[in-house]
Amino acid sequence: MSTNLGVMSCSKLLKHWKALSHILNSSKVDKRAILAPSFARRLHLSNYVNHRFDQFEDTDKRTHFNEKLEKGPSLQHFIANSGETIDNYEQVSVGERVPYLEEELYSGHGRKVYFDTYGCQMNFNDTEIAWSILKDKGYAKAESINEADVILLMTCSIRDNAEQKIWNMVNIYKGLKRRGGKKKPLKIGILGCMAERLKHKILDKEKMVDLVCGPDAYRDLPRLLSVTSGSGQSAVNVLLSLEETYADVMPVRINSNAKTAFVSITRGCNNMCSYCIVPYTRGRERSRPVSSIVEEVRKLSDQGIKEVTLLGQNVNSYCDKSEEDHYGGLPNSEAQGGGSTGENTVLSRGFKTIYKLQSGGRRFSHLLDQVSRIDPDMRIRFTSPHPKDFPDEVLYLIKDRPNICNKIHLPAQSGSTAMLQAMRRGHTREAYLDLVHHIREIIPDVALTSDFIVGFCGETEEDHRDTVSLIEQVKFRYVYQFPYSMRQKTHAYHHLKDTVPESVKKRRTQEVIDCARQGMLGLNQSQIGQEQLILIEGHSKRSTSDMWGRNDGGTKVIIPTDPIPCSELDPSLQELTIGDYVAVKVLSANSQTLFGQPLYLSNLVDYASKPANLTKSRTALVS
Repeated sequence: MSTNLGVMSCSKLLKHWKALSHILNSSKVDKRAILAPSFARRLHLSNYVNHRFDQFEDTDKRTHFNEKLEKGPSLQHFIANSGETIDNYEQVSVGERVPYLEEELYSGHGRKVYFDTYGCQMNFNDTEIAWSILKDKGYAKAESINEADVILLMTCSIRDNAEQKIWNMVNIYKGLKRRGGKKKPLKIGILGCMAERLKHKILDKEKMVDLVCGPDAYRDLPRLLSVTSGSGQSAVNVLLSLEETYADVMPVRINSNAKTAFVSITRGCNNMCSYCIVPYTRGRERSRPVSSIVEEVRKLSDQGIKEVTLLGQNVNSYCDKSEEDHYGGLPNSEAQGGGSTGENTVLSRGFKTIYKLQSGGRRFSHLLDQVSRIDPDMRIRFTSPHPKDFPDEVLYLIKDRPNICNKIHLPAQSGSTAMLQAMRRGHTREAYLDLVHHIREIIPDVALTSDFIVGFCGETEEDHRDTVSLIEQVKFRYVYQFPYSMRQKTHAYHHLKDTVPESVKKRRTQEVIDCARQGMLGLNQSQIGQEQLILIEGHSKRSTSDMWGRNDGGTKVIIPTDPIPCSELDPSLQELTIGDYVAVKVLSANSQTLFGQPLYLSNLVDYASKPANLTKSRTALVS
């Protein structure tokens, strides 16, 4: 039976309803045993339709009834608003106008929205997407919680800690809602990963929120808010999509003064690591078309943005198949040192996946090549990659393009081969170290950062020592470490046991932090005396006389706000502003931060052309 009521004729539809009703009304059938509660309720609708249809003997009345039925709510509407999971249906475009709900009801009429965002960079980009959709429908931005008519929390489910923070904030917002009463009705919504994972708990927990919207349903936010307005009803849409990328939505930046921006290029993930909830909260991996990404980056450049970070859960497995005539990788004339120039994905040596490799399409190397050509004075970063997806053409692009930062985030998660296998990471300790060595052969001055999960299921002291020794051996520029938190739905939840006590996790996490900081201190101190180019991103929180920026490797650099020469050759002084590229001399360092003296203003192209900095080829950029 088709799931699109608009496609099926009314008579055929009613024939199906009658047949189903006849079967289910049979005394031999126990409806309660075979029907979900929500579906049983829909059976009453079928009985009602049958009764109404039998009354319409007159052809004109029957035609009129058919027309009303076709214009009414579709089956997808009932599925999207039910708490049940129903397989094998097509998701209707949530941006499509629904005839029975007038467009005027979607309008925000100037209602003010306050966003409270938690988690990764992807969530901050999702906030900008959601804000773009609501702004287009007449909503305004609230600068503070007190003036908000709607509070939307963009949530994270990666660890239990993150969820507990959000529950605490929801309790605070619920107090605001109670105090506002009917004079100022406040609506509270949960968006993002936590919305999809805990939809039932969120709505049932003391009726704390009014709407729940998953990562693939932001286009439906105006409708969800219109449903909650004045009705006192809750509204839910947590459907995951195989196609939604928001490619046609231009994000509206929450911080309009910032000179850096995030651009989402993929959504979802196919890796299915045993500890990870992402495939279950964000769905399967899909990529935006190259053209839409290039257009967005070009618009950001026109707005004066100086740094763009390409985002994805597995950003370097990007594969745009919107145009079938393109193969993976750069053209043969541009690829250097080998890599994925054939039709199939080529993984890093010693790495494998549990899913079928993709073939065809435009790959990450092609996208990186196109994006880096848009504005030679705009820095390009990307996160978060998977170590398996680093063909040589990506590494050579990083090496050769002055505006692609020499920083690679290379999540290891563990230094123990046994733990890596339990995590379903697809590689061994040795393969990871071989990749590190290969990257540094091609990009000697690369800044490597990494993630580590401490105390994963069954981790022994020997496994932990392997992780510490890997950190000592690689010497990462920065390390993110997290004690393991079991998440429902994951492979580990169903097949492994969280056997490491919390006290042991806490002790091991501190040992990882101490080891990482020791290596970071050594790397930062080795940069003392160097001249580096930084992008000014803001004023220091500790001193009004200081500003901060980041160097090519992503390390924070603090400098005084003294006026400096306009260029290396022009001694006239100029005040520093956010968005300036500044050449600095590093004077001191700790494990987290460099401290420097500003020398002169510059830009990426001029600075890269200095004889002392000719480590990157510029022929591709200026040609």
